[in-house]
Amino acid sequence: MPIIRKSLLQFIFSGTTMKRWNDKLRPVELLEVDKQAHKMMTAWMLFMLNSRDMAPAARRELGDAVVEGGLFDYFYRLVITDIKPPIFYKIKENPEHHRQLTAWVLDQLEPLLLPVGREFWDRFRARLSLPPGGAGAAGRILDAAHLYASSWEFNLIKDLGPWDDEKAGIEQSFIDGLHRFSDLRGVDDLLAGPESVLGRFAHLCGQLRFQTRWSQTPRIPETSVLGHLFIVAAYAWFLSLSVGACPARRQNDFFAGLFHDLPEVLTRDIISPVKKSVRPIGDLIRQYEDAELARRVYGPLEAGGFADLAARLGYFLGREVGSEFQAMALRDGASGSPAPVTWEELQGPANRDDLDPKDGELLKVCDSLAAFVEAYSALRNGISSDQLQQAVWRLRQQYQTYALGDDLHVGALLADFD
Repeated sequence: MPIIRKSLLQFIFSGTTMKRWNDKLRPVELLEVDKQAHKMMTAWMLFMLNSRDMAPAARRELGDAVVEGGLFDYFYRLVITDIKPPIFYKIKENPEHHRQLTAWVLDQLEPLLLPVGREFWDRFRARLSLPPGGAGAAGRILDAAHLYASSWEFNLIKDLGPWDDEKAGIEQSFIDGLHRFSDLRGVDDLLAGPESVLGRFAHLCGQLRFQTRWSQTPRIPETSVLGHLFIVAAYAWFLSLSVGACPARRQNDFFAGLFHDLPEVLTRDIISPVKKSVRPIGDLIRQYEDAELARRVYGPLEAGGFADLAARLGYFLGREVGSEFQAMALRDGASGSPAPVTWEELQGPANRDDLDPKDGELLKVCDSLAAFVEAYSALRNGISSDQLQQAVWRLRQQYQTYALGDDLHVGALLADFD
């Protein structure tokens, strides 16, 4: 049974302090965790479009490879940190040098990832041992998504510092790189930018990096809504593994975590105390979010030929059951409609791929864990704040005796944080 530890949660969170483009003039800090979130949102779009004709089992296999491949790439990147991409690509061109670097990365990550399980660790080692281009369809989807997310960031800084003679070559490398993946459905739409429906949606997702969480509370490090989404998604993947979720359920949990705060690009980050203070306010916010999602996300996607993406986003966000944190499944198999289910059902008869289950309670735990690590890290970094101390205390109290099944005691996990 996979074991989730404090060290893994903190390692995933560490991308919030890893700066990107840190040798370039930039208007805002660009962080690794934000880029990874945007990359995986883009990868989800490409995965959906390029698996339309697949049988369900093949589609689930591809989905697993996309999610884990994205996590593996992120973990690798966190270890090699500040090696500039041109240097890293030169290392990859020499098989022996790349093998030596990968062996060192594996040594650093083994204590963190082996507790997740031998099978997971073996998949990680196998993925890193593949030759360039050896990761198949999932690798191509992730590579295209990486190029798009990186080029989106680059567009924020390319007009600053006109004396920088590297920028012309960087911009052209992104364009050429994305054109190599033009056979993938959706890539041409992304290249068209806001001129296309898919491009506009991808731009909308990227804007979540500009929204700061806990905006009225000083913190080190600061986190954006976009980065928070990736952290919640990663936590959801590992917690899903730890409770024995079927492949469809763990993929749904990852992508639901990745998009669960998407409405905040339309409403900004409204803190929970405001939503909960007076019931009508919370209801009004939800109604506004639903209306704006229909107008600016679901409607354009449906009109532009991406109704399957709109429907899937609606499933992740609990459109038919009233909340992104409501567990659900198809009551009558593939032909049925989504319906709420209990935790006991999720762990029993509803934990089947054909029922397309998605957690609610587990996702809420992951959202809370991410908030806890944000507050805890700021306090450990010397920020004294009543709001942060209250958040850490409240979450410890809330989950002190809380467990997801027999093997995942959330209170015990939080107790590891001294």
